[in-house]
Amino acid sequence: MKNHQTAASLEKTLANSYLLQLKLQNYHWNVVGPHFKPLHELFGAQYEELSVSIDEIAERLRGLGAKVEATFEHFQKLSKIKNGDKNLNSDAMIKDLIASHEIVVADLKAGTKAAQEEGDEASADLFINRTTAHEKAIWMLVSSL
Repeated sequence: MKNHQTAASLEKTLANSYLLQLKLQNYHWNVVGPHFKPLHELFGAQYEELSVSIDEIAERLRGLGAKVEATFEHFQKLSKIKNGDKNLNSDAMIKDLIASHEIVVADLKAGTKAAQEEGDEASADLFINRTTAHEKAIWMLVSSL
């Protein structure tokens, strides 16, 4: 398989995205307080957007000739994103999500660089588009504090 660094970055992006999606669902279901409705909707919109992107990331990996290992154990090994805590207050949930999105953005930027160095503009485009989506998510979360 060619584009080894790109494939490794895509695999890490898949792991990050899957674990962040799970955290968003956790907080979507468990958020409480005076801002319940808008936060419930925001967290829901973010995990739904991630759901679509997860499939695109996995399909790009397959397009590069890699098999996709889709297990929680594997994803947890690759990602720095920790499980969400259902008992956090809404502000702590938001701050945790911001930190998680920032982890994803840092890895996406590294993936963009790897893909460009390996001449894989299609993967670089995916990384750039995902960076834009996560930076928007961060902006929305920061604006909710």
